[in-house]
Amino acid sequence: MLKKINLTVFAKFFQSGKVGGILLLICVLISLSIANFGDAEYFNNFLARILGFNLGIVEIKYSISAWVNDGLMAIFFLLVGLEIKRELIEGELSTLKKASLPVLAALGGMIVPSLIFFFFNKGEETASGWGIPMATDIAFALAIIAMLGKNVPPSLKIFLAALAIADDLGAILVIAIFYTAQIHWSYLLMAGGVFALLLAFNYFKIKSLWLYLIPGVFLWYFVHHSGIHATIAGVLLAFTIPTNHTAELSPLEKLEHFLTIPVNFLIMPIFALANTNITFQKEMIDGLISPLGLGIIFGLFFGKTIGVTLLSWFAVKIKLAKLPSGANWKHIIGVGMLAGIGFTMSIFISLLSFSNPEYVVEAKFAILCASIIAGTFGFIYLKSIKQKINFKETKS
Repeated sequence: MLKKINLTVFAKFFQSGKVGGILLLICVLISLSIANFGDAEYFNNFLARILGFNLGIVEIKYSISAWVNDGLMAIFFLLVGLEIKRELIEGELSTLKKASLPVLAALGGMIVPSLIFFFFNKGEETASGWGIPMATDIAFALAIIAMLGKNVPPSLKIFLAALAIADDLGAILVIAIFYTAQIHWSYLLMAGGVFALLLAFNYFKIKSLWLYLIPGVFLWYFVHHSGIHATIAGVLLAFTIPTNHTAELSPLEKLEHFLTIPVNFLIMPIFALANTNITFQKEMIDGLISPLGLGIIFGLFFGKTIGVTLLSWFAVKIKLAKLPSGANWKHIIGVGMLAGIGFTMSIFISLLSFSNPEYVVEAKFAILCASIIAGTFGFIYLKSIKQKINFKETKS
């Protein structure tokens, strides 16, 4: 008997991702305008303003920029974690046959870009940024493929979504393992205790979301103070939220439905506003041909395209997976190009990679250029495939 899977949440996630991607682009343009035609210094001072409070031994005071990158992004990662868990339980990653193609494609899209970046930056101060070209931006990638409409088979959209989800899981693991500062074990143990409590709630089938979300705030606080990046708390919390295999709306799907709109229409645009305020300078053009710039651009565009296509071919060749229905290898190459849109996650990893602000700005500019190249070429390429097919159909 087939499982009844509730696909409503995925549909809303995909549809809002389309509009959210457009809003994200608008906020990027606004942020760039402020940095270059407005009062950039005032905006930077605003982002550096400290907000927070003291409650005895508990002190929560951070800059607005830190609240965005550590606080709001934890909510973004909570949504990503919910999507990953649901796909693992009941969706495109739920069986080996289903998961093998997008997972291996994502793996290729992480390994090859990292190797390319390492090739350009070996022995350089910027070598620590090897994780930057690994990431795929879900919002932008899905927004662009949604704009293609009927020019691509529906299965290709699902494949890209699953690939981006698997890619995010890989990026999360990379952040947790390689981009973590000094570990404070006392806080880590307290975080582990809260996580164990949440797992117990899940085991005993407690469905009240508040009994997960309130401890989740403490989990965020303890993870933040442990030295591991606070956004990991969002993923850990997501994996404890209960779901099911039926058409009945589960707590996980309820929370995912609740978070989709604020994340896509508020949190991600705010992140873009706060982190793409790049003041253009002549030196940035030179930065594009520096080891850092070349590593990012070649890694995101060529590395993603080659890695996604190569590992997908391998999975199909050994009969571990098959191509999405209605898709051919040209479509897979096009998806590989779109996977090179690293924007949000790549910028986030660049913030963790460098203490030198010049490297951060240089990396952001290279990411912006690479993402534009990947999105533009991917869109044009995928659209041209359908046009050729239509031409042949018309001729026949």
